[in-house]
Order: sequence, then structure tokens, then C-alpha cells
Amino acid sequence: MGRFVTIKDIAKKLNISVSTVSRALRDTYDVNQETREKVLAMASELNYRPNFNATGLVNRSSHNLAVILPFVTNYYFSTVITGIQEVAYEQDYNIILHITNDDPERELSIVKNLAVSNLDGLLIAVSSDSDAYSHFQQVIDTGVPIVFFDRVPDAIHTSKVMQDDYNGAFEAVEHLIAKGYRKIAHIAGPEGLGFTQKRKKGYLDALQKHGLPVKEQWIIHSGFSQENGQSDAAKLFSLKQRPDAIFAANDRKAIGAMIALKEQGIQIGKQVGIIGFTNDPAATIVSPTLSTIAEPAFEIGKKSCELLLKHIGKRNFIPEEVTLPGTLIERESTRR
Repeated sequence: MGRFVTIKDIAKKLNISVSTVSRALRDTYDVNQETREKVLAMASELNYRPNFNATGLVNRSSHNLAVILPFVTNYYFSTVITGIQEVAYEQDYNIILHITNDDPERELSIVKNLAVSNLDGLLIAVSSDSDAYSHFQQVIDTGVPIVFFDRVPDAIHTSKVMQDDYNGAFEAVEHLIAKGYRKIAHIAGPEGLGFTQKRKKGYLDALQKHGLPVKEQWIIHSGFSQENGQSDAAKLFSLKQRPDAIFAANDRKAIGAMIALKEQGIQIGKQVGIIGFTNDPAATIVSPTLSTIAEPAFEIGKKSCELLLKHIGKRNFIPEEVTLPGTLIERESTRR
């Protein structure tokens, strides 16, 4: 499949501005009839596929929303979907779910093969290692709105809904410090993700505030799985200088770290504190129970869908960036 035809292509062919093409396609009052007809004719010639037909019926709706996300078995994302569904179904919208398995090539394939003419909008959490987002911009340029949630690309100007990664991380590390831990490591997510960087910065700033050492060997980037956390912790505790606490990018990594420490006979809490980020149900099942920063996953899903419906209902709706706070939950893994 070739690249999407965008309003920029129409503008270039007609030697007029992109904003004029956009207004003509939306049938606004400030575009004269001759220009509108030229734009519609060129759109038809180029097989431009906006989310409404070329006669300017802006209010036409398929009532289909696509959701693209890395995982469906992950507790966090399944909870986000529940929030999305609550809003979508109340407004009589259908959800079409696409799973990337955190693979940027699969993500690209999904987006390139979307039947965008049969979608009113998209909700997307990007893949971990994705560093190219032009395919999302091409969809937006066809007239189909996108709202990003959780994992968001900074370069694209559209609405985004995130948890407060920086302050959540800062609070997690300050909690460890308050409990008496002083040599704190961070097992982080993939380095290219925006929220990975925000959580890392929160970790570093908390250490700096309290005058504690920052050691590069105590910061390990990898994936989000339990196996990643287990491997990361094993690396940390193979070092000559070992940490006495771990802040993990998510609960699955934290639980993996707990397994690795147990295998070495290290007492969690008493000898090494561990705190995660998510509030996965598994955090209350493991022994010792896991301290964490609870993410507002359900609220993120609801707010994302609400913003998308605003974009659909009003094409010139100004994009919003919404950041929702997390909540510190203390359990046994940080009690000495």
C-alpha cells in the first residue's frame, strides 16, 4: 500500500494553502464556491480518503473507533480499554482493537492498512522502540483525529493523556529514602520512550534533592516484562557495589527483581527495598507485597475517549494534553 494522500498533496497540486484545503473540505463559510469545487475535484482525482465523503458531509459518521496498543493481557492496558469502552458505548461507538505486541514494524503495518474511511478516530499507545511517527501524522492529515495515551510521541500536535510519570517516580524514590534506603537503583523501560525519560528524571532529581549518589551502573534500561526485571536485578547484584533499593519502571519488572533477589537469599524490605509503578493486582499477591505508584488507568481510558469524541464532534477542537496523578501505595517490600 502506498502512502496516504494528504491535504498537503491537494494544496500543492492547486497551489493554495493547506488551511484553505482543510476549510474547503469542512465546508466552512469563509471558502468561496469555486475554490471548494476545485478542492473537491482534486480530492476525488487523488483518491483522498478523509473520514467523510467529498461532498462535505462533515457530520457523517461510521461510529467506529480504532484502538491501537502494545498489549491486551497487560493489566494496565486492559484497564485503559475498560475506561475507553465505558465512554464509547455510552455514545454508541464501536471499538476496533489492534494489538502491536510492542513491535514498531507491526504497528506501522496496522496503521498503513487501516480502512481510515471507515473510522471516526483512533486512540493509540505507541510501541516501545518506535522512533518514526510520520505514519500517524499521515492519518491525521486525512482528516481522521488521533488521541494518544500513556505512550505518546512528543512531535505530533494532537491531544494526549498521560499519568504523571515524573512526580510518581520522584515520590517513589522519596518514599524509599524516607524508609532509610540510600543506595537506590533504577530498572527502567526502553530508553527511547518519553515516559521512561520522565520516570528516570524523577528518580535522578529525588536523589539529587537528598544528596544521594547517582551511579550509572545502577540504571538499567530494558523491556517491561517480569523476565526483564529478573535479568536487570541479577545484573545489579552481580556488581561489586550493590544497591540497597530498587525503583522499577513497572510492577512486572519489580516482581521479576523480587524473584532474582529471593534466588540469592536476599530479604526484600529488610535488606533491599523494592517499589514498582502501576498497582498491578499481582502486587498484592506476591510475598512480600509490593509497594507501588498506582496509575489512574481507567481514568486515562475514559479521558482519552472523551477527548477523541470532542475532536470528532468539532474538527477545529484545540488539542489538549492531560496529565493525571498517581497514588503511592506502601506495602511490605519497602518496610524494614
